[in-house]
Amino acid sequence: MNFQQKLENFGARLALALFAALSPAAASALGGAITRTIGPFLPVSRVADRNLQAAMPELDSSARSTIIRAVWDNLGRTIGELPHLARLDFTDSGPGFELIGGEHLTALAEGPAIFFSAHFGNWEAFPPIAARAGILASSVYRAAANPGVDALILSLRRAGVRADIPMFPKGASGARAAYAHLARGGRLGMVVDQKLNDGIEARLFGLPAMTASAAAAFALKFRCPLIPGRVDRIGPARLRLTIEPPLDLPSPGERQADIAALTQTINDRLEAWIRQSPGAWLWLHRRWPRDIITPTGAKS
Repeated sequence: MNFQQKLENFGARLALALFAALSPAAASALGGAITRTIGPFLPVSRVADRNLQAAMPELDSSARSTIIRAVWDNLGRTIGELPHLARLDFTDSGPGFELIGGEHLTALAEGPAIFFSAHFGNWEAFPPIAARAGILASSVYRAAANPGVDALILSLRRAGVRADIPMFPKGASGARAAYAHLARGGRLGMVVDQKLNDGIEARLFGLPAMTASAAAAFALKFRCPLIPGRVDRIGPARLRLTIEPPLDLPSPGERQADIAALTQTINDRLEAWIRQSPGAWLWLHRRWPRDIITPTGAKS
């Protein structure tokens, strides 16, 4: 690592150590307070505002500002809660987990299954909550640019599920490893809401969005359950995983058309979640092509 990476690694470890020293609720509150105070003034918040103008043009400036502040609050709480996921369990109140739709987990037969979600609520809690319910799912993840920070995050993710499970970085080698994992009957979790330039075009909020098609392609290849799930934050360090019924897979036909149709179904599901709670989604990503969002945010 170079000096800057070492500095970033030190800062990340110091911040997470601070959060770990607090109670889960206090860490969540502190993380949210920091980011919702600073985040709205950062340049990336303008990306979120343009995204909101294009995707939800019915919102006025005040409503968009409220959502962006909620986005930053949610992000900070997610970071603050990360070092506590390993110690949280199912509880009836206070910090901990809830599960809705657990019957879709217990109904899983032996063999591969794919879970998909988005950067929504505390997305990091999906694997730990599923693990407490008896489902160990490996994950496809976007590796952090800093190798030290990446190793730290991976260690916390493995601690969260209380198992040394394989994780697959996005990219060609990670995709091959994930394919082999499914071929062995493994379970795989995928966060599928970020832009992927070499993906396929699907619609999201009526706008063309380059979208990863691997979840659809894998599900069609293995004819395995493709299961939506999201994590809502319902209190400080109190998180609810909702598992929905598996998507209906199209009858085998022309492969690329089937992949496109199923990928669109996935995006439609994500959009429904986001419309229901827009402040819970990470609008900070450059999700849509620049040329379809003008400087004023209108659709071109």
